[in-house]
Amino acid sequence: MDLWQVKDEAEEAAVSLEGKKAILVPYMREHVPKYHEWMKDPALLLATGSEPLTLDQEYEMHLSWTKDPNKHTFIVLDKELIKGGFLNGEPHIEAMVGDVNIYMNDLDDLQLAEIEIMIAEPKSRGKGLGEDSALMMMAFAVNKYKIQTFRAKIGESNIASLKLFHKLGFKDVSYSEAFKEVTLELQVTDRSFVDLIA
Repeated sequence: MDLWQVKDEAEEAAVSLEGKKAILVPYMREHVPKYHEWMKDPALLLATGSEPLTLDQEYEMHLSWTKDPNKHTFIVLDKELIKGGFLNGEPHIEAMVGDVNIYMNDLDDLQLAEIEIMIAEPKSRGKGLGEDSALMMMAFAVNKYKIQTFRAKIGESNIASLKLFHKLGFKDVSYSEAFKEVTLELQVTDRSFVDLIA
């Protein structure tokens, strides 16, 4: 598969994934200050359903995310912004443009993961980084966690994300009037998914 490559399988904590336009690296402590700056943006808070946190709270959140076996987070790097070439294990703050997460919180279905993606830097939106990152994360989740179903919950006003997930083959399964949110799902056995990661 040429879509992504595991950069370092021996050291699981340092696994990075490389796609055509993005590189996914583990969420490191060095990433927290920039992530915290992103999350001061009311539009990003709304789009991600997040609450504003202090920098100390953000560091605590980072620690809890990295220790939770039911979550996996990668920071999205824009390959065009990496200075001096990619070095595995380095945070590459200069190229940090977003994140992609999976949550395995359904105790009744351990092969279901909720996926979220955020491209926070406006200069890196519309370049295909979201699609590249989502595909790498899904292929990683299938291989590492044996995920069979992906779910995404997206606010109805987030047209860009809805378009992205529809393009990836996700189907609308429900709508929450209270949260103004669409729930979409994709089965790994869907031909569209198999074709996308081939």
